[in-house]
Amino acid sequence: MTDPHHHPERFEIQDEPAFRGRRLAWFALLFIGLSAAGIWAVYSQVAGHEIHWDARLLGWQLILASLALLLVYFAADGLRLWFTLRALGHSIPLSAMARLVFLNIFVSNITPLATGGGVAQVWFMRRRGVPVGTGLTATTIRTALAVLFIFGATPILLVTLPGAEGAAQSDSLVITLSVSVVLYLGFFTILVMRSNWLLRPMLAALKALRALHLISPQRHWRWRHRLVRELQRFAHGFVRYFQGRWLDIAASFVFTAIFLLALFSFPALLFWALGYGFDYWLVIGRMVMTTFVMYFSPTPGASGIAEGVFGYFFRDVVTASHLVLVTVAWRALTIYLGMLIGLLVTQREIAATRRGVS
Repeated sequence: MTDPHHHPERFEIQDEPAFRGRRLAWFALLFIGLSAAGIWAVYSQVAGHEIHWDARLLGWQLILASLALLLVYFAADGLRLWFTLRALGHSIPLSAMARLVFLNIFVSNITPLATGGGVAQVWFMRRRGVPVGTGLTATTIRTALAVLFIFGATPILLVTLPGAEGAAQSDSLVITLSVSVVLYLGFFTILVMRSNWLLRPMLAALKALRALHLISPQRHWRWRHRLVRELQRFAHGFVRYFQGRWLDIAASFVFTAIFLLALFSFPALLFWALGYGFDYWLVIGRMVMTTFVMYFSPTPGASGIAEGVFGYFFRDVVTASHLVLVTVAWRALTIYLGMLIGLLVTQREIAATRRGVS
């Protein structure tokens, strides 16, 4: 067995989180099953068992427009994190950032509450020289910026947007969403303002693992040292972000807004292709609310719930025969396509890790 004191760099690599292909496959199957259940719910409960294929969904105008919007969507997703990293004083090649986008889409959508996406991103960036604490800060800020946009708009839209009156009058829904917001924002507040509060229970957990002889004294010491170091980097990262170049900070905000606007525009593009007259900002508003609900969905990638919520909010915008088609097309463009690419990227990264290649 290799001595960690003689070869510390080798043990540093071995301590990195590993993503098991078989486990990811089971999560992916769960995502597919729940998504299918959500689509069936829209078909049976909202669309009244009506569905008719419309060839306009494969028209060249829609295909070209979708490709252009996808380019903006994926590019803005990568650039919002890239500029956040730059503000923190780190950077990775744009080619690596492109792979990071699809890795995140795949892993975050097969894990509950998208928890695996952040871990995958931090792991990916760590292999390219970004410290774990800094990577965690970058992904937290990236998520917080999107949360600020969505959470800030949703309460206003819930009481002013046509078609949302029923949701606003549901006491159980309002209470559930309010509690979820408080818990979500409270967790972010602790991460940003009192990240040191997380250190004590983590150190206690490590001590318990050592006491139960689940980890060796050497690994306990090494993990304890790294945990303290990375949490310090994480805590100081927010200060470094706001001390970064104003251009990088502004760009992280701008590309977050562009990413969200592109994400919310896909249904409008589909409605346009099917010949519907609609209010663009009405569609954007309902997509903000749909995404808000998806943030609190316990299922992987909000599978099942996303389809149901989308069908509920847009049931009065399109005919019943088109509702299932639009729901599937929306998820295919925003999630399924990115996940397919992300699956290939993830497999390649796992293989590279096993070969010891960055």
